Amino acid sequence: MNAIRTELLTKKFGNFLAVDHISFSVGEGEIFGFLGANGAGKTTAMRMLCGLSKPSSGAGFVAGFDIRHESEKIKRSIGYMSQKFALYDDLTVRENIRLYGGIYGVPDSEIGPRTDHLLAGLGFSDGQDTFVKSLPLGWKQKLAFSVAVFHNPKIVFLDEPTGGVDPVTRRQFWELIYQAAERGITVFVTTHYMDEAEYCNRVSIMVDGKIQALDTPRGLRESFGCGSMDAVFHRLARGAKRMAD
Repeated sequence: MNAIRTELLTKKFGNFLAVDHISFSVGEGEIFGFLGANGAGKTTAMRMLCGLSKPSSGAGFVAGFDIRHESEKIKRSIGYMSQKFALYDDLTVRENIRLYGGIYGVPDSEIGPRTDHLLAGLGFSDGQDTFVKSLPLGWKQKLAFSVAVFHNPKIVFLDEPTGGVDPVTRRQFWELIYQAAERGITVFVTTHYMDEAEYCNRVSIMVDGKIQALDTPRGLRESFGCGSMDAVFHRLARGAKRMAD
């Protein structure tokens, strides 16, 4: 069954065709890489999938809901995390988790036990009373991801979640992604790190608003005769005509 499905999904801003009739699907529990250079249209496409922007034409379904008519139901069924850290600096780690648990509609009786489980899983029980502003960036990002899936959403959207963190922390972050996928959460992720594309089950690459390639990382490397996803990406991106998303 598909967690995400689009059919000729399109977004125009005046005469500018930001997303150009894209069609693809993402299976439940899949880790799906959604790649593209700046200007490719991936951010605009993600906003439509998250129910934040309506398409100009075409159709899209997320967690079984129509992105055009059921955006509020979509928002309640997904988690979201961006490169820009979204938690509250002036609250402690535990206070942030409890706050977002309430926002996401987790029953009060479950927030405490889930918070304890989350903190133990991160190895951060002793740091639960630390103010978020005092945490290193890597810990902030791991905490933000854990909060994004705290309510066990069907799908989590990750918009360049590992930007600015060191390689070791990025690898630890991906271990959290694998754990979420094992729980059945579909992971839809954008990244500028091509080594991370290798961790995805499948990868799409957008160029100038269109999906120019979609396959497993191995399939893409073989199709383009490249030794790495970085080489595949640059081969496609060289054909881009526009520069700003």
